[in-house]
Amino acid sequence: MPSPSRGRRFFLSVLLVLLFFVTASASDDVKRDDDRAPKSKSCNNPFQLVKVKNWVDGDEAITHSGMTARFGSSLPEKADNSVRTRVLFSNPTDCCSPSTSQLSDSVALCVRGGCDFQIKATIAQSGGATAVLIINDQEDLVEMVCSDTTEANISIPVVMITKSAGEALNASLTTGKRVEVLLYAPPRPLVDFSVAFLWLVSVGTIVCASLWSDITTPEKSGERYNELYPKESQNAAAARGGSDKQVVNINSKAAVIFIISASTFLVLLFFFMSSWFLWLLIVLFCIAGIEGMHNCITTLTLRKWENCGEKTVNVPLFGETSIFSLVVCLFCFAFAVFWASTRHASYSWIFQDTLGICLIITVLQVAQLPNIKVATVLLSCAFAYDIFWVFISPLIFHESVMIAVARGDKAGGEALPMLLRFPRFFDTWGGYEMIGFGDIIFPGLLVSFAHRLDKDNKKGALNGYFLWLVIGYGVGLIFTYLGLYLMDGNGQPALLYLVPCTLGVIIILGFARGELKSLWNYGTDSSLSTEPADSEV
Repeated sequence: MPSPSRGRRFFLSVLLVLLFFVTASASDDVKRDDDRAPKSKSCNNPFQLVKVKNWVDGDEAITHSGMTARFGSSLPEKADNSVRTRVLFSNPTDCCSPSTSQLSDSVALCVRGGCDFQIKATIAQSGGATAVLIINDQEDLVEMVCSDTTEANISIPVVMITKSAGEALNASLTTGKRVEVLLYAPPRPLVDFSVAFLWLVSVGTIVCASLWSDITTPEKSGERYNELYPKESQNAAAARGGSDKQVVNINSKAAVIFIISASTFLVLLFFFMSSWFLWLLIVLFCIAGIEGMHNCITTLTLRKWENCGEKTVNVPLFGETSIFSLVVCLFCFAFAVFWASTRHASYSWIFQDTLGICLIITVLQVAQLPNIKVATVLLSCAFAYDIFWVFISPLIFHESVMIAVARGDKAGGEALPMLLRFPRFFDTWGGYEMIGFGDIIFPGLLVSFAHRLDKDNKKGALNGYFLWLVIGYGVGLIFTYLGLYLMDGNGQPALLYLVPCTLGVIIILGFARGELKSLWNYGTDSSLSTEPADSEV
C-alpha cells in the first residue's frame, strides 16, 4: 500500500496533468485578426485604442474605451490637444440615411448595422458632425475596415465603443441630459518594464527550483547526522510531508501520451468550456497551489529550525502529522481561498503568482527527466503542440484554440489561472504581461536535469551545462517577447523559442564536448546512474 506522502505526490501529479493542458503558451493581449481589407488613400490608418472621457450635465462620468476605424482622421495622443464636444443621437439611429436631427458641431452617436461603417461616417459627416461614435452590439470591439464597394473621403474620426458604453451614453441622452465627450488616443509604450520583472521571475523560478535541494538541505544534515539522530530526522521528514527523496522519472512513452492527452483535453475545453468548468480548474489550482506552498514553506523553515517538526498530532485520514505542518497547511488554505475570492481585484496577481511559483518549484521536485533522450521526446512534442494549437489551429477551428482557452472566451472572458502575470504599471491602457506554467516547467525540467548532471559529475559552472541552459532560457524568453512585439501583441507559442534555446544548447554543447552519447543514455548505465527514483511514468 502506498504511503500517505507518496499518495500526495501522485495526487499532485494528477493535478499537474489537469492544470498543464492549457499552459503551454505565452499570450499577452487579445489577439486581433489580420486586416486583409482593401486599402486606398482614404483607408490606410492604423487602428488606435481610444479613451472616451464623458461628462453628464457638467459632471465627469466613467471614461470608456473604443477603437478607431481604418478610415477617417486620427485622434490626438493627449487629452489637452482634443476638444470637448456635445454628443447627439442621430435620427435614424443607424446613420444609414440623412439625419432629421441637427448634428452640426457635435459627435454623432450611431448603432451598428443596417449599412457599411463608411456609409454611416459619410452621412454623419455630411450632416455636420465632427466625429462618429458607433455602438457595437456586443461587449467587444470590432475592427472597422473598408468595404470593397465604398470609396469615400472621410475626414472626421470614427470610433467604435462597446454595448455597455453606448447604453450608458444613451441612458443620459434619453433623459434629456447634456452629454459631452472628449476623444483621444494615448499610445502604448513599445516596451513595458513589467516584461523585465516577469523575465526575472521566470528565470529565477527555474534557478530556484533547480537548486532547491541544495538550498533546503538542513544545516546539520548528511548521512552521519541521520545515523546519530534518526528520530529527529524522521520527524523533520514528517513535517515536510515525507517528500525528501520521492520523485517521478518521466519516460518517452509517458511524454508522448501526455502531449496527446493534452491536445484532446484542450479541444474539449475549447468546445465545452463553461463557468462551472472554470471553477473546477480554479479549485484544482488552489489544491495544487496549497500543496506547493506548504512544501516550500516547510522545507525552507525546517532547514533552519529542525525542531519545529518534533511535536506531532494524529489527524484523521493523514495519520501522524507535525503541528507545525498542520498550521502551515491551514495558512496555505486561507491564502488560496483569499485569492479565489478576490481574483478579480487589482492586487490578486500577487497571490496568484505566489501560489504558481510554489507549485512550479514543487512540480520540478516531483517530476524529473532521466536523460537527454527523454528530454528530446518531451520537448519536441511540446514544441509541436505549442505551435500547432497557437498558429495552425485557426486554419481548422477558425481561431487559435490555445489563445481562446487561455483567455476563457467560453467562460465569460475570465482568464485561466495557470499562468504568472504582472501588471503593466507604465501603460495607460493597463493589462498584464503573462507567461504560462508550461513555458517554465517544460524547459525547467531540462535545466534541473542539467544541475543534477553537473553535481553528480562534479562539473564547474563553465565546463558544465546548468549555467549555459539558464542563459539559453533567458535568451529564449527575450526572443519570445521580441516576437510578441513584432507580431503586434498577438499571442506567441513561447516554446517555439525556448526549446531551441535550451534543448538545442545542451545538444550542441554535448556534441562539441564529445559527451552527447553519455547524455543521451544517462542513467541507463549503473556507473552513470543517479540515485534511483521512487517511481517512473
